[in-house]
Amino acid sequence: MISSVAFHNFKALREARVELRPFNLIVGPNGSGKTSLIQALLRLRTLARLHAGGAGTVESVNVERAVLEFRFTAPYEAALARLSCVEQIVCDQIELSGVADSERGALLGKIEGIRAYLFDHYAMAEPSLYTPVEAQSQAGRQREAREKNGSDTLASNGGNLAAALAALHERHPENFAQLEAEFRQIVPEFAGIEVSRRGGVAESGETLELGLRLRGGSGPGGRGEVVTADNLSQGTLYLLAVLFLVFQPAPPSVVCIEEIDRGMHPRWLRALRDLLYRLSYPRDFGQSRAPVQVLATTHSPYLLDLFKDHPEEIIISQKCGLSAHFERLSDRADLGALLGEASLGDLWFSGILGGVPEEEAF
Repeated sequence: MISSVAFHNFKALREARVELRPFNLIVGPNGSGKTSLIQALLRLRTLARLHAGGAGTVESVNVERAVLEFRFTAPYEAALARLSCVEQIVCDQIELSGVADSERGALLGKIEGIRAYLFDHYAMAEPSLYTPVEAQSQAGRQREAREKNGSDTLASNGGNLAAALAALHERHPENFAQLEAEFRQIVPEFAGIEVSRRGGVAESGETLELGLRLRGGSGPGGRGEVVTADNLSQGTLYLLAVLFLVFQPAPPSVVCIEEIDRGMHPRWLRALRDLLYRLSYPRDFGQSRAPVQVLATTHSPYLLDLFKDHPEEIIISQKCGLSAHFERLSDRADLGALLGEASLGDLWFSGILGGVPEEEAF
């Protein structure tokens, strides 16, 4: 989808460029540009929407301002999107060139499919509003309700997780069954996912609560008890959110997830990596849909260890004083020799690969 992003005076990224692959794991210290890269993609999406509506365009971009330049993969490799920012983080102009009028709409549609997530387990544990299909008598009302409730897509903080899972269960039961089976394989102490109604049904929809049923136990009919979302761990809720992104029927074109492994035990990380690979490399998992470009950030050396055989998927964000830049791990000429001495996670944590906080010299 996006092949590269170039930065000029955008926050700490004074003069930086990064090439993107289908899957990208980004490591680095705080303030080194990881979040800025994701914010740049979101600004591209926002201005693309204005461009599609006939606003927000200019004949040329003022190069004295902060500028972001985006290149794309085939069939849009000749296209260039240039964003101009009135301040370091406030972008208000876009120039799209190198794309035929007949292809412009399709490219803008792909750009509008960019999504970014920073999960909040407190918000995810809250009940969420959902409108079932049968509660809508007309297609227009059904669509309006979905847009209002957002139950077909996952909110950026995951706050509508219960409604999103309920929508998947109702409208795409096969996808939900695959999600649930994958979840049970990773977390075998649970027998299944349960979404229950809280209170009555209002005209705007019903309020749903998320829970997980334990295996066995003393519940009705010998079933295990249900653990409600507010009693689930942070990592369990995040795993459910990632599973929804993987098994939703129409995933976004680009998925950005900050701190992808937050709250997860290191033994879950291989399964987490494989789930993300399902998004980026669907054909490897027998799926025929288009690949989803993934950008994920982490501070975990354990997760980094799992990419020892794929250094081309690792981006190291380097911070030097007040400026930052990106390096692709596979570009290091000495990488092979270094990997013979220690694990990838240990090499990064030690500072040999860079991408760690600066320390004051004594």
